Amino acid sequence: MVQSPRWQRRTEALGNRMIFGQLQPWAIPTLASTGPLPGEEGKPQMLLAEAQEAPPGCCPSGRLTLLYSTTIFLAREAFRRACLTGGAQRDWSQTFNLLWLTVPLGVFWSLFLGWVWLQLLEVPDPSVVPHYGTGVVVFALSAVVELLGEPFWVLAQAHMFVKLKVIAESLSVILKSVLTALLVLWLPHWGLYIFSLAQLFYTTILVLCYVIYFTKLLGSPESPKQQTLPVSRMTDLLPNVVRNKAFVNWKEAKLTWSFFKQSFLKQILTEGERYVMTFLNVLNFGDQGIYDIVNNLGSLVARLIFQPIEESFYIFFAKVLERGKDATLQKQEDVAVAAVVLESLLKLALLAGLTITVFGFAYSQLALDIYGGAMLSSGSGPILLRSYCLYVLLLAINGVTECFTFAAMSKEEVDRYNFTMLGLSSSFLVLSYLLTRWCGSVGFILANCFNMAIRITQSLSFIHRYYQKSPHRPLAGLYLSPVLLGTFAVSGGITGVSEVFLCCDQGWPARLAHIAVGTFCLGATLGTVFLTETKLIHFLRTQLGVSRLADKMT
Repeated sequence: MVQSPRWQRRTEALGNRMIFGQLQPWAIPTLASTGPLPGEEGKPQMLLAEAQEAPPGCCPSGRLTLLYSTTIFLAREAFRRACLTGGAQRDWSQTFNLLWLTVPLGVFWSLFLGWVWLQLLEVPDPSVVPHYGTGVVVFALSAVVELLGEPFWVLAQAHMFVKLKVIAESLSVILKSVLTALLVLWLPHWGLYIFSLAQLFYTTILVLCYVIYFTKLLGSPESPKQQTLPVSRMTDLLPNVVRNKAFVNWKEAKLTWSFFKQSFLKQILTEGERYVMTFLNVLNFGDQGIYDIVNNLGSLVARLIFQPIEESFYIFFAKVLERGKDATLQKQEDVAVAAVVLESLLKLALLAGLTITVFGFAYSQLALDIYGGAMLSSGSGPILLRSYCLYVLLLAINGVTECFTFAAMSKEEVDRYNFTMLGLSSSFLVLSYLLTRWCGSVGFILANCFNMAIRITQSLSFIHRYYQKSPHRPLAGLYLSPVLLGTFAVSGGITGVSEVFLCCDQGWPARLAHIAVGTFCLGATLGTVFLTETKLIHFLRTQLGVSRLADKMT
């Protein structure tokens, strides 16, 4: 596809802040935490010890984190997707009114789920795991506190306040980690009190960062950023009832309801294995502790790279494309921009996922040995982590395809997709249970791979239909040259042989030699990428250059 200079410049202008402005800063808050959500910091030995003392199916910190993540997801995910759709021509007071509904919805879910956690699920013996009830209450409260910052978060995302997001996430996670470490050292007998208080502290700091930022920004009328905002004072962000005008934008509200039905099903697909572990007790507590550790370690790259890509580019595609409108009926310049960005993102996700899969197979045991010692590297941990590497490949592709699909779908298409998600959710839960009974904790990862493969297929089908009548073919990003595929295969073979002879019970000299082999193979693979994927390299260099220029100007 020939790129005209006109819309190539538009691609640079629209995409640079999304690609690098939001991707790079996420490394700071992500690396500051080892768990999938704030509140799971700690050594792997601590998690295993906790799991071994708890009753079957109950890993207290993991269960509390599941309560928090479920409440947050059900209360706000649909509102975020709906309110970040559309351009600047909207009544923001109605959007803010809609966003404030996340708070009472969060209160409802926290009360309901808290009751389930305390009354329907098995409660740990207080002599073994004290303060569990208090932990449930505090984690539920922390979810409600975080929802108080939702209007500020959406406003910041809509206007691409990248540095605000970086500072808020980084400061909150770092301070929370420091508080957790200090309490563990000074008051270790507090147990779950420590993680509960740290979680509430995290959400409070996060919300305060946004509130303080907008308070100062709106108090400076001469600020260029303040002049671009749809509000002039803090009270404009609060719920506001105006006569002769609807309280909310009903188009956004209906779209929110469609996304809510979808988010409910997506939560099952996202956290399904944890629900199965929590409610059905299919794993003993030792295996569950190992699974949690491997899941946290394996998902590090997904949180570092793929999660910010999905969140950021959903906003990008929602701004560039008109939801529910055929590609041939939209501005062809915008359609071309979206096609180029989507193709490059697919290529980037595929290469990153393949690299993790190929090298992860040969270095999973070494990583676990360094991270947790023989306790992790000698049991089922390496097999779990190798399986997770394959899952990361599918996760990478799915994140890109779904962020485009959900940004371009009409309300009716979202509703139809929900029926597919309903069937997929049911089959995923059944498959998780059966595979776990058959092959242990690896079954959860295999079920997740099946889930992701189906979701990718659905999204690819939508993208193909969307661009079918246009000259653009963004799915070409999923094709790799034979030379590059051969390089991946050779690197995988060499590192696999190296693992057999050099890892991991022959001392540090052999381990360092194994690392050196992997470094050489990785260098050769990246060199081949630079030589064969020139279009992607040019795209990334262009975006990085424009991003740096924009940062200097601001």
